[in-house]
Amino acid sequence: MKNQYPSPICLATLFQELSKVPKRLAWILPFALILAVLAGCGGGSGASVEQLPDGSTSTTTNYSGPAPATDDVQAFKLSVWDNLVSENRCGSCHGTGDQAPTFVQSDDINSAYAETNKIVNLNNPQESLLVTKVAAGHNCWLTSDQACADTLTSYLQNWIGNIGGGSNKIELTAPIIKEPGSSKNLTDDHLDAYQTGLYPLMVQYCADCHSSSATFPQSPYFADADIEVAFEAARSRINLNIPQDSRLVVRLASEFHNCWSDCTANGNEVLEEVQTLANSIQPTSINPDYLVSKALGFNEGVPATSGGTRIENNVIAKWEFKTGSGQVAFDTSGVEPAVNLNLIGDVVWVGGYGIQIIDGKAQASTASSRKIHDLLTATNEYSIEAWVVPANVTQEGPAVIVGYGGGDTRRNFTLGQTLYNYNFLHRSSTTNLNGEPALSTPDAQEILQASLQHVVVTFSPTVGRIVYVNGERVDTAENSDPGNLNDWDNSFAFVLGSEPSGNNLWQGTIRLAAIHNRALNQSQIQTNFDAGVGEKFFLLFSTAHLLEVPDSYVVFEVSQFDSYSYLFNKPFFISLDATAIPSGIPVQGLRIGINGKEADIGQAFINLPVSELDSAFYNPDTGQELSPLGTIIAIEQGPDTDEFFLTFERIGDHTDVTLKDPAIGGSLDLILGDPKPHIGVRLFDEMNASMSKLTGIDPFSSSVRDLYLTIRQQLPAVEEPEAFVSSHQMAVTQLAIGYCDALVEDTNLRNSFFPGLNFSTPADQLFSTDAGKLLVINPLRDNFSGVGLSEQPDITGEISNLIDQLRVCSSDCSARTGSVVKAACAAVLGSAVVMVQ
Repeated sequence: MKNQYPSPICLATLFQELSKVPKRLAWILPFALILAVLAGCGGGSGASVEQLPDGSTSTTTNYSGPAPATDDVQAFKLSVWDNLVSENRCGSCHGTGDQAPTFVQSDDINSAYAETNKIVNLNNPQESLLVTKVAAGHNCWLTSDQACADTLTSYLQNWIGNIGGGSNKIELTAPIIKEPGSSKNLTDDHLDAYQTGLYPLMVQYCADCHSSSATFPQSPYFADADIEVAFEAARSRINLNIPQDSRLVVRLASEFHNCWSDCTANGNEVLEEVQTLANSIQPTSINPDYLVSKALGFNEGVPATSGGTRIENNVIAKWEFKTGSGQVAFDTSGVEPAVNLNLIGDVVWVGGYGIQIIDGKAQASTASSRKIHDLLTATNEYSIEAWVVPANVTQEGPAVIVGYGGGDTRRNFTLGQTLYNYNFLHRSSTTNLNGEPALSTPDAQEILQASLQHVVVTFSPTVGRIVYVNGERVDTAENSDPGNLNDWDNSFAFVLGSEPSGNNLWQGTIRLAAIHNRALNQSQIQTNFDAGVGEKFFLLFSTAHLLEVPDSYVVFEVSQFDSYSYLFNKPFFISLDATAIPSGIPVQGLRIGINGKEADIGQAFINLPVSELDSAFYNPDTGQELSPLGTIIAIEQGPDTDEFFLTFERIGDHTDVTLKDPAIGGSLDLILGDPKPHIGVRLFDEMNASMSKLTGIDPFSSSVRDLYLTIRQQLPAVEEPEAFVSSHQMAVTQLAIGYCDALVEDTNLRNSFFPGLNFSTPADQLFSTDAGKLLVINPLRDNFSGVGLSEQPDITGEISNLIDQLRVCSSDCSARTGSVVKAACAAVLGSAVVMVQ
């Protein structure tokens, strides 16, 4: 007998249809629409619809056939067959006597194993026909084809055993050779054209969702009230070269997403505006005098995952955030039941995989969260792993990054943030219900930074708690006996970004999160850190036409860093001909081009640390490193459309004819268009010496010396301002924090540097007046930026605002005074007043 209740799939269909109803008819149509949809969902006499099975949970069929012939067949059964055999997954079509391939046949597991081997690629599971078929839309049991494909990939990885190690040789393959083409580019100069053309249409019909002020805001915000925000969000969704391929058009015309009347007509309305915009823009062509490589698109590279894998033998829940849209972040670990997360509040998807938490959370149900309780208490050890980008270093609470709790004072575990520290709260037989005392990274080290970091916290009954950041163990002393997990509560909810109540909000971006039911060791953590995060490709830019080295390429590891930029990382030179060895080949002035022009910013490779390609530095397997640096290049038309190429000032026997004065080292465009500046950036050793002189801290003292040696390679190596990138600024900031910390912690030095400042006075009282704040600001100005200059840097306003933000505290404010002074000191010491010379 049919179930009298509508299935979840039908309810989802109902809500999707309701979302398409124009607001002016919203009070009339829902009643008829509800009846029509529910009639098709069973129990009514309306039009029949295909009812897809609810596969959110696999219901395994008992197996009674021949025993598995080998250990591999048994592994296949446990990891793949058991998860797919049920009727609500693949068993209704690909079982015994059904349509081929019968990879989940229930009468003989060995035959099912043989059938499955025909449709899987165990060297690259994600490329298996079993995976790609579902990724293309074939009977996915979830609301996201990508999530189904990722889950299937996990099943296959669990079958073959994910031993990782990162030691596999990267298998580079030659791309299709193509010339860089001309391209129409949407720049800041076209904002007015967008505002008067396409923008009003977006505001009229899309602002209820795609605006930051919407009741339930959904990114991208191309209909935002702020025209600059809207324009930036729309740029990568407009294809000026092929307007009909613009995402804004396709989303309506082909994918029928929230059309306001007829989807074809609505798509044509948007297409007309995009075409008008495209017609007003002239294409950009590459300067014919440039020395140019061949061209590549982002997705035309070799997947970087082919060079190694993550350690995931004991992953029991994993969120990779590959879906990129919708209100659910799927657990793709392949371990049932899936702990899927509902995105609640202001949470937006980030390009290149991730979610950004602004004022919301991602929370699982208590029922699915129980898997975490059951599988972690079974082993009595676990690891929490996350790639995160904290929005700032002023968050307190601790602000919950990853949590499993039942209230603001009851939890099984929490990975959180307090200012520059990571906090690990963990409930056990030796801690309280709130997981206290917490294990925190040391205040003085300021480990947490507002940048992409890999964070792992582990617990085992023999060692207790450990914190790792970017592959390195943080020197923290466990402050309680390890105990056990017997007191854990299985009624709690797993959540990212806050407590289940919404309190202790954490703001930032999470690129990946995973729960392991074993305590990872440092080698395994280092492997996962080295594997990186997000979708990455090796882009092979052909240079064979410029050199006498066959099959030669300059290769970058490229990933989508966020919704606005690409990361071009660690370029190297290689020939795919193993017998070809470079010898004494000059190379100079490498730049990255995008869509017919050199990128305006991010040119970190103009001054390469190598001057020639030679056998002394070349390995046929790995090539020759050109630079250890990375740089950020802005997204223009989007990952599916942007086209990249490289230019050189000199390579082999060729010299760029625009390079007129090698002594200057710049192209004619730089020399004439933007004369070489008379200022420069202090180099790494100059930076260190300057900070030492200004603060009075001995550069050979252990605290700053160790820090300097750690970040030395990340500090500027050339003086040209054009080569200064964000990674340099982060290193300068870290060094400034180190020196300021040492200054404030030295009682004699700080009393001399900040005369009249009583560090025992609570921060909220001391800095409540301008007079109190000037006790910090004036010494920083006098000692760091100088006085009486013809162009005097004005730091008073900025530092005063910073102090106002930091002086507020909820408990012992006397302990905060030193932290406020350190922050103000680092803000000035790490700024242009010290960096520029």
